[in-house]
Amino acid sequence: MNKDMLNQNEKIKRLIENVEQVIVGKRETINLVVAAMLAGGHVLIEDVPGVGKTQLVSAIAKSCEGQFGRLQLTPDVMPSDITGYTMIDQTTHNTEFRKGAVFCNFLIADEINRASPKSQSALLEIMEEGQVSVDGNTYVLPKPFMVLATQNPVETYGTYHLPEAQMDRFIMKISVGYPNRQDELDIMMRNERNISAKTLHSVITCEDVVSLAEFVKEVSCSDAVRDYIVDIVEATRKEDYIKLPVSPRGSIALYKMAKAYAFVLGREYVLPDDVKFLAPFVLSHRIILTPKGKSLADTTEGAINAILAKIPVPVR
Repeated sequence: MNKDMLNQNEKIKRLIENVEQVIVGKRETINLVVAAMLAGGHVLIEDVPGVGKTQLVSAIAKSCEGQFGRLQLTPDVMPSDITGYTMIDQTTHNTEFRKGAVFCNFLIADEINRASPKSQSALLEIMEEGQVSVDGNTYVLPKPFMVLATQNPVETYGTYHLPEAQMDRFIMKISVGYPNRQDELDIMMRNERNISAKTLHSVITCEDVVSLAEFVKEVSCSDAVRDYIVDIVEATRKEDYIKLPVSPRGSIALYKMAKAYAFVLGREYVLPDDVKFLAPFVLSHRIILTPKGKSLADTTEGAINAILAKIPVPVR
């Protein structure tokens, strides 16, 4: 790794170590979220309540000197609550735009599947274009901008299924998972000492994040690894147990994530193992299984893993 990239990678290490003061025993999850941030993507966190999803986002925002926003989504949340709205100033009688919750660097959309389809659709342009269009005017969101949405996979009463078009906007879907015994004891002690995202100090700036994202583009990826990515995506289109296969947006997402993840791990090149490790996180939420597929693979992650098992991993 050249000197410039090495210096940039030191910033990533400081960021991750800072977040680990709050998020205990989840280095892999932190690496994935940081990689998604550098790849310019958004993350869907599907997990039970209380495992640290909000703390993770808040810790990353605080570590980057970023503005942290939160939407607690319910059926009565309106699109204007998300995007903002135009109103008339009673004093000047001029129109004035009041910014919505999305005007921040890191937005957590808590329990996104509880919002109505109308409100969910308000996030489509935001996540794809990084801008908001209201009353014929376009407002650009600050950079970096990242949406981390959560949904509870257990309690589905009163929820609205996310449409495939919106699922496809997330660069990956992850879960935090429960901590092991020792980590949970550590979490209890840190909570007693009031160690939380609020107590963290920033270690890098938002400008650093934008700069790091540019360095990610310089990470090299061989033709063999690019072919491997396309082989995986094409395989989803050939299996009869997959009703909706991966689109080109999925192959682009896997390519971007592979480069960003390699950079987070301190490499300036992508390994085939990076692609194999990331594929279930990046592709599983982009496919729909047929009834036959559900009986064979049970989950979409299982279907992607079955495909990975069939495709030879390149050795160069």
